[in-house]
Amino acid sequence: MEYQIGVDVGGTFTDAVLRGPHGEVSVAKCLSTPDDPLTGIMLSISQLLTDATPSLVTRVVHATTLATNAVLERTGARVAFVTTRGFRSVIPLGRYARVEEDRYDLRFTPPLPPVAAEDCFEVDERVAADGSVLVPLRLESVRQAAREIAARGITSVAVCLLHSYAAPAHERQVAAVLREHVPDVVVSSEVWPELREYERATTTIMSAYVGPLMSSYLSRLREGLASLGITAPVHVMESGGGVMSAAQAARRAVATIESGPAAGVLAAALTGHPEVISFDMGGTTAKTCVIRDGRPEITHEFHVGGKGSFGGRRAGTGVPVKTPAIDLAEVGAGGGSIAWVDTAGALRVGPRSAGSSPGPACYGVGGSAPTVTDANLVLGYLSPGSFTAFPLSAELAEKALDRVAGPLGVSREAAAHAVHEIVCAAMGSAVHVVTVQRGIDPRGFVMVAFGGAGPMHAARVAERFGIGTVVVPALCGVASAAGLLAGELSTERVLSAPSAPDPAAVFDSLEAAAREDLAIAPGSTGVRVERSVDVRFRGQAHELTVPWGPSVAGAFFAKYRQVYGIAQEGEIELVSFRLRLSVASAKGPARRFAREPSASAGTRTAYFPERGGHVEVPVLARAALTRVEGPAVVEDPESTIVVPPGWSAALAPDGAVVLTRTLREEDQA
Repeated sequence: MEYQIGVDVGGTFTDAVLRGPHGEVSVAKCLSTPDDPLTGIMLSISQLLTDATPSLVTRVVHATTLATNAVLERTGARVAFVTTRGFRSVIPLGRYARVEEDRYDLRFTPPLPPVAAEDCFEVDERVAADGSVLVPLRLESVRQAAREIAARGITSVAVCLLHSYAAPAHERQVAAVLREHVPDVVVSSEVWPELREYERATTTIMSAYVGPLMSSYLSRLREGLASLGITAPVHVMESGGGVMSAAQAARRAVATIESGPAAGVLAAALTGHPEVISFDMGGTTAKTCVIRDGRPEITHEFHVGGKGSFGGRRAGTGVPVKTPAIDLAEVGAGGGSIAWVDTAGALRVGPRSAGSSPGPACYGVGGSAPTVTDANLVLGYLSPGSFTAFPLSAELAEKALDRVAGPLGVSREAAAHAVHEIVCAAMGSAVHVVTVQRGIDPRGFVMVAFGGAGPMHAARVAERFGIGTVVVPALCGVASAAGLLAGELSTERVLSAPSAPDPAAVFDSLEAAAREDLAIAPGSTGVRVERSVDVRFRGQAHELTVPWGPSVAGAFFAKYRQVYGIAQEGEIELVSFRLRLSVASAKGPARRFAREPSASAGTRTAYFPERGGHVEVPVLARAALTRVEGPAVVEDPESTIVVPPGWSAALAPDGAVVLTRTLREEDQA
């Protein structure tokens, strides 16, 4: 009789899922508490404990946006940066690409660097790229830097010495001296020992920046769980889709920056479709990811906090972080995204969000700005009773939409539909980033839609790309929380060693370190080890990651052609070695407790321009669905599925609703 709990904190809602010993699942959903996320977490878990004895809970898995928010809101610890003599200006100079509206700003001001220039320090030492010592470390220079850092009241230090991935001894000596004066010291050779000094430095700085915050947060989380009678281990979702212990998350906090979005992608992968575009739309953001052969795409470098980066790959936007992360595109488009009219008289939606406080106007908790949720309520896609937690106010939603309908000179319904269309276009841009911009034809993929708002918009987004099948899984409204329980306990290690004479020895050392991370003894069962290498043509500057094996060269040539569209062969070199160690988790089928709403069918008026505006459409509970032709609405305990004209919906054996694109109405004519 063992139970597991998954908790996902979003910008609007905190979702919790309790999984029982036979796969049965119960759900709790409450408004997030941005001032203190733990308040919402404890409330949602307390609701779940009516179905389980706290002492029987054996695992709590948590996805958190704490690290991301700390970077975006600049609320992390003040950090000092220590580096090799002559390189202190690397961080203050930084990199920034002028994108979006910044391109036209004649008074453009670059963003502030992650560490102020006056908090960057140098020590006397120098190591060559092959690991040989060019300048011995002078400890007195370290002591002098340590004394000045302590005098400034700085309590967190990031150490990144030149080429320390090749020879970490100097960094370790520097850290030992600094720890005599400062409590928190993070060194690059322990966080991510990979070449490229700027990216390694920013990754180390970000870990030092959010580490103290994460450590305090997880300590308070354990105390809160203990007050509820739960003493089970706490695991945290990492950016790459695995989970790590709370202790490891505190040590390597940078690995949790994309913690929240990763869990939803795991849930999409578990639907069993090999080629998937995951589409996660919550209250604040929408996120998409490509899943191929049942596995999400992984990137080993992403940028956080930049403009126009869609979560990612555009160099020069935000702060680069070198750690494995599910390759997501993210836009500020969610149910709480605020609609507004700009100075040119154009309707805009997002990226500002009403969040959970004050929330959309229809929540009736103080919000007055029109949001996507208000528009969907006016259009009839939502009903006042759609949320089990509290009723929605149609009157407040209508009043809010009038605030944009008036300036635009259109009807309330036309304004609401425009909001719906604009937010679908914004989310379509994210799908475009992870597919078309990367040479992937999305038409052969299945879109898996989840999140509180995703199923309302999925079909409209899918048809923009010629995608003919949309799958809305069971538990779609809390899919990220449910996906947490599928995450495997894992860790990843990397080492740049371009001249390594014995790759097998490098992998052995990485595996030993990974087993120490997870406290796994040699010979333990249920352990999976994945090895990969970063490869490049000799003389080129950048690498591609391919699986390690006897056909590394062939795999690299194939990957090069896929990425760059050029068939090329030649002499290659191995640059970095990567090892991921995972411990399998139980992945039995999940089934809900019998708490479905009444399965009786009904109708309501909803707005579909293909049918001339408002029409009466059937409304069915998921449990009552067999097959229905659009337009129709299918309601779920935590979400609502809109089936537009030209689509049909059917219930699959696993409880998923499958939307299928039929002939377009103009084709039928």
